[in-house]
Amino acid sequence: MDGRISDFQQVASLRRYTLTEGRGKGLDVIDCDNGRMRFLLNVSKALDVMQLYHGGRNLSFLSKNAFMAREIPFSGRFEGGMLYTCGLDSAGAREGFETHGSLHNIPAEIVRASCGEEGIEVEGIVRDTALFGKSLLLRRRIFTGIGEDRVTVEDTLVNEGYRAENYCLLYHVNLGYPMLDEGARLVADVRSVRPRTAWAEKNVDTMYEMNAPEPGREETCYFLELKEPEVSLVNERLKKRFVLSWSKETLPRFVEWKSMASGDYALGLEPSTTELDGGFRLSSLESGESRKFFVSFSVAEI
Repeated sequence: MDGRISDFQQVASLRRYTLTEGRGKGLDVIDCDNGRMRFLLNVSKALDVMQLYHGGRNLSFLSKNAFMAREIPFSGRFEGGMLYTCGLDSAGAREGFETHGSLHNIPAEIVRASCGEEGIEVEGIVRDTALFGKSLLLRRRIFTGIGEDRVTVEDTLVNEGYRAENYCLLYHVNLGYPMLDEGARLVADVRSVRPRTAWAEKNVDTMYEMNAPEPGREETCYFLELKEPEVSLVNERLKKRFVLSWSKETLPRFVEWKSMASGDYALGLEPSTTELDGGFRLSSLESGESRKFFVSFSVAEI
């Protein structure tokens, strides 16, 4: 320990608390700060990442719903957040299923939460089970080094049941103001692009450019085939580059969701096991089989 430090919380910290008012009342939170990056973890919602800050500046999109403890329909509950994990039963909008699946609404069980010279590490498990049905366990580990500009989420999905089970995963990473702003641009090594709608196709030439917010502007969505599992949002005004990377072998698909609407100003970067709509496909795990996934958030000064 450095002799200049009386308490390690001068350098980095991990704090646990419960929200006490408003729509988020009752949510359990782990607040992590490595001295460079700060991130809030929603224990009540699959240990997803509520917000991410770099050098004190917010990177995340938060919808007008804010953080919601109640279980109500998706449009009134979706908070955005830095990471909203979709699955394991569905992703996107499918008839008969909750929009983007039910995983996000399952509380996590924390098995480890530590902050010290070796870094910050939080581990939890999320169980998705049914009587006479599935027994899937998602083991999540989130870690960062002290003073680092990177936070990584590692997931291991395990089939603890006695028969094969289907699943899907989509990591809905959401950027918002001030990281997302007019003049920012998306950078990726793209092999091909398929617009989701006619409106998206009409605006394909500006799919990488972030415009000023416009009241009532329709969202656009694109399915991208990437040469490498990495995309960046570059904001010259902030002098920051946000980089998202992921496990291409287990997350082979990627979706860009762009909303330039006033009050719903967001950019979604979404590595996935599957395409959406007519291209939606479930993957399978045999009894006792496991599969690993990761997404990593990093920020560089430019």
